[in-house]
Amino acid sequence: MEFPLHLAIEVERNVLTALAEDIGGGDLTAQLTPAGHTSRGLVVSREDALLCGTAWFDACFRRLDPNARIDWQTHDGKRIGAGQTLCEINADTRALLTAERTALNFLQLLSGTATTTRRFVDAIASTEAKIVDTRKTLPGLRLAQKYAVRTGGGHNHRLGLYDGILIKENHILAAGGIRQALTQARQLAHGIVFIQIEVETPVQLSEAIECGAKMVLLDNMTLEQMGEAVAINAGRAELEASGGVSLERVCDIAATGVHRISIGSLTKNVRAIDLSLRHIER
Repeated sequence: MEFPLHLAIEVERNVLTALAEDIGGGDLTAQLTPAGHTSRGLVVSREDALLCGTAWFDACFRRLDPNARIDWQTHDGKRIGAGQTLCEINADTRALLTAERTALNFLQLLSGTATTTRRFVDAIASTEAKIVDTRKTLPGLRLAQKYAVRTGGGHNHRLGLYDGILIKENHILAAGGIRQALTQARQLAHGIVFIQIEVETPVQLSEAIECGAKMVLLDNMTLEQMGEAVAINAGRAELEASGGVSLERVCDIAATGVHRISIGSLTKNVRAIDLSLRHIER
């Protein structure tokens, strides 16, 4: 998968912040090892998963040892199995010990997001619906987690408040109604960013479509309401289902005919993948 420049810059920002948080004034325990010594390490998976986050992992070690060599036996987006060796690291011993936890934190977290996303994507593979993320991300790691969602086969919603307009219930109330909110949104968007409006009932959906809405979020609707919404819409707008989406329910939601299904738990309720780094002394 393409790794754009802005994401490479984000990797460095994430890694600098995370290392500073962990190291502070210096790694006291690493000083128990002799300076100038080199060691070898192996990263091994303890469970089946989808790998993601190798760029963050590599950057942790190379920030502390520019000559560190990380040889991967697989890459982001590939399925990994329990007991599988993922990479070999050759680096300064102190750098290896100091960077280990931060590097694994990134790799385990992002692999967890990618793995969960892939499970949802696979569950609806027989439909035309897409799995989409939300802004419910860990503070400071939004671009990293959204990269992990893409690695898992999902799609990104807006990155933040700056690159799309999502009109929710409170916005509609403050603006004076659906029509007023959409009118003001078009004036702000200038045709550059997308506009999406949230509705809670098929009646509100009808009003939004009549007012020219092209993207509509169906918030916490029942399966029956979603089916009715798809019929009312008749292909005029892109429909996105949101709220209470579980792995057990996602296939039924996709079967209603909605175009997108947004899931906050992809990035909000992340269970890190279990990985270990085994040190082998030279």
